[in-house]
Amino acid sequence: MAFELPPLPYDYNALEPHIDEQTMRLHHDKHHNTYVNNLNSALENYPDLQNKSLEELISDLNSVPEDIRRTVRNNGGQHSNHSMFWEIMSPNGGGAPAGDLASAIDSSFGSFDAMQEQWSAMSAPGSVFGSGWTWLIAAPDGSLSVECTPNGDSPLMEGKIPIIGIDLWEHSYYLKYQNTRLEYVSAWWNVVNWEEAERRYGAAKS
Repeated sequence: MAFELPPLPYDYNALEPHIDEQTMRLHHDKHHNTYVNNLNSALENYPDLQNKSLEELISDLNSVPEDIRRTVRNNGGQHSNHSMFWEIMSPNGGGAPAGDLASAIDSSFGSFDAMQEQWSAMSAPGSVFGSGWTWLIAAPDGSLSVECTPNGDSPLMEGKIPIIGIDLWEHSYYLKYQNTRLEYVSAWWNVVNWEEAERRYGAAKS
């Protein structure tokens, strides 16, 4: 099989109370695993595509045969998104960014608080209608922007580099937060792994 479900880098209950254990078990073991299985099934008859990295695969969807392109877009995108999602959260997360990333946030948004306000506005149910993701995107010049993608689309599909991203699908929050998505978005800042975000920002600039 070309792709595998990555293990969580922490225990299922490690992000409590902000993200509950049951949600993490279902989200990782069921939802993410389903995306991986669906992607592998779609690629079963295309060994050349199985040899590509996930980023290569979803960054060039036009090279994917039309009969499996939608399946690869949806499930490959979600596999990529979730693999990053687990890494940019941490039991020791939260607080505020530091270093070059903090400076870039101040330069691009005015302040971290201003960035969070924009993030919440763009993550609200009226802005992302249905399911999707909100991202902090790094441009080649180091500037940052907050952008949303629908469904399971990844910024990589548009040649953009995500630094952090939040899953806005209901399966990521509904057990704990029900229909109050913005409570989940607000609580999520308490688990953001800024060290990983800083590493990704440095890689994006280089």
